Amino acid sequence: MQSARNDSATLAHKVSDLQADIAQLKQQVADHLKTIDSKSQHITEQEQQIDKLSKEIADLTKDASNKQSLLTKSGQELVNQRKKLEQLQALMDQQKKAIEEIRKKMADALTGFKSNELTVSTKNGKVYVSLQENLLFPSGSAVVNPKGKEALAKLAEVLNVNPEITVDIEGHTDSIPIRGKYQDNWDLSLARAASIVRILTIDYKVSPERVIASGHSQYEPVQSNSSSEGRALNRRTDIILSPKLDELFRLLQTSSAKVD
Repeated sequence: MQSARNDSATLAHKVSDLQADIAQLKQQVADHLKTIDSKSQHITEQEQQIDKLSKEIADLTKDASNKQSLLTKSGQELVNQRKKLEQLQALMDQQKKAIEEIRKKMADALTGFKSNELTVSTKNGKVYVSLQENLLFPSGSAVVNPKGKEALAKLAEVLNVNPEITVDIEGHTDSIPIRGKYQDNWDLSLARAASIVRILTIDYKVSPERVIASGHSQYEPVQSNSSSEGRALNRRTDIILSPKLDELFRLLQTSSAKVD
């Protein structure tokens, strides 16, 4: 009887120990599950952070690619613009050289005339042959003197062997109101320019398509009209010569269109 009691006590003790072990194991399992849940949540957060960083990297890569593309395009545009500027500079140098050649040819052709009769100079990228009234016209007249025709003949010789030169003829007067045949100084200045055009184109065969005539009356003086000397200088006809600028204008228009 005593032995049975002892066995029962031993069994109860073992059951109690097993129950304690089971409770401990359950706690350990619960702790492990909690740890796993925590690590799973951390992994999820890490994965989300990785996705976010990956997206940022992709965006930065795309932005860098776009900027590189823009830099490449801008670099090419700079190269093209530099090339255009070099071409433009070359054309401008060519025009300057052509203008100087025209000036020299005209000065050489007109060496027989005095400085108070005509002058040859360059201004604003053009050659100005300024012929005074005392060389070309009687006072108040638009009929060219024989000596004036001689000067125009020499000028026409240069023009006819240089067809690339354009010709702008401007009549100018002083400020003293005109009396007689012409209504006013506008009328006289234009009549004088037209007379020179007719002599150049009809008598000396300069192509009419190259020539423009205009009258400026008293409104573009080179000296003050307050003195007789100044008025004498203002009574002039300017024959303005320039090389054709078609290529220069074309390049300027092309460059302007690309900038726009």
